[in-house]
Amino acid sequence: MTFKEWMFGKPRDTPNLPDIQDNVRDSGTLFVFGQSTSGERVDEKSAMQIATVYACVRLLAESVASLPLHLYRVTNDEGGKEKARDHPLYKILYRQANPEMTSFSFREVMMTHLLLWGNAYAQIVRDGKNGVLGLYPLLPENVEIDRDDGGNLYYIYHAYTDEVPGENNKDIVFKREEILHIPGLGFNGLVGFSPIAMMKNALGTTLAVERYGSSFFRNGAQPSGVLEHPGVLKNPERIRQNWSDVYGGAGNAHKVAVLEEGMSYKPISLPPEDSQFLSTREFDVEEICRIFRVPPHLVQDLKRSTFNNIEHQGISYVQYTLMPWLERFEQAIIKDVLVDTEQDEYFPKFNVDGLLRGDYKSRMEGYAVGFSNGFLSPNDIRKLENMDPIPDGDVYVANGSYVLLKDIGAAYREQISQPAEEEKSDEESEEKTEEEPEEQPENKRHNQRHEERRKQRR
Repeated sequence: MTFKEWMFGKPRDTPNLPDIQDNVRDSGTLFVFGQSTSGERVDEKSAMQIATVYACVRLLAESVASLPLHLYRVTNDEGGKEKARDHPLYKILYRQANPEMTSFSFREVMMTHLLLWGNAYAQIVRDGKNGVLGLYPLLPENVEIDRDDGGNLYYIYHAYTDEVPGENNKDIVFKREEILHIPGLGFNGLVGFSPIAMMKNALGTTLAVERYGSSFFRNGAQPSGVLEHPGVLKNPERIRQNWSDVYGGAGNAHKVAVLEEGMSYKPISLPPEDSQFLSTREFDVEEICRIFRVPPHLVQDLKRSTFNNIEHQGISYVQYTLMPWLERFEQAIIKDVLVDTEQDEYFPKFNVDGLLRGDYKSRMEGYAVGFSNGFLSPNDIRKLENMDPIPDGDVYVANGSYVLLKDIGAAYREQISQPAEEEKSDEESEEKTEEEPEEQPENKRHNQRHEERRKQRR
């Protein structure tokens, strides 16, 4: 092996074109962008022009990108772990994915690709020792997946732009171990379907409603109608154009129309409230939130949110919306980025504790329970609150009134035997008290004899 091969890896070998038939190549094209039943063309760019789609995509992408992502090393068989700061992948995941992109920007782009195309791809750049040097995102619309004659997956990237210097307008073939692939929901587990393409009819209806609203306001916020003239017009097109110039557009709404020569205006369309225009737009917000599984209050739809349930809706967003996406990221990194010898020792993990924290009062009550039961120390609590540790703060205390389950019987027997001993001692003291009066007559006789002797001496 030459020094160049050791440092930068062996040259990429182009696999033979596949002769076998499988559903990998076509699985991602079952749901494609294009014309919807409403007549509107739906693709990733037109969908992002819908306010609710843009809000949902931005919310999910920024949520995943803002969470701390650490690489951990397993320290023992009991589940102990520590941050693997000495591993080259730690810096890439946590701080900087490549020299041109921070970890936040990289994960934001990858999540946006997942939400719009259903797949996220990134090129893995390694050194000669299989160490990761950087991760570079690839546009999903330019990526195809196929198999070679041996059944091994490979990726074809159509470099139609200058994003790859020196490789414009050509196809680049990547081996499976050179690509980080995070698939979304799909049928074969290898390629995900685009949520936008799958829901293009619902999104097409939203685009049609928005187009109708734009046209409605462009035409002076008035329904289209008919200008009637009692005579014969020589140039009706000129009158129509003059009417649009004077009364068309939202800026000319509610102007007083001046009609000449006996002309009259008769509207022939229904007003927007009769065609349920506003209700349709409200339903579109709920429909799009349903597609991305986003609580409506996070895109500023607060009709069904109150101070009592909004905190629990936020926690539900983390558990049922974010967690599946985070799990996809973590498992894809283990499968594609870590080599086989590292997969049992290292693992990435998102930290979602900050999003699951309750209000200040609830946190303090939880910390008090943890401290009094001995599984949280003052420094553990300060760490959870992002505070510096204090000296002698790594102490664990517990409430002393608790008794082990196996010692409950012994404690009960001690409680029973102690009253019996006290009762016995009381009986003995009573017996002694009763014996003392029996000695009194004898003492009395002794005193009488002593008194008689004393009288005889006199």
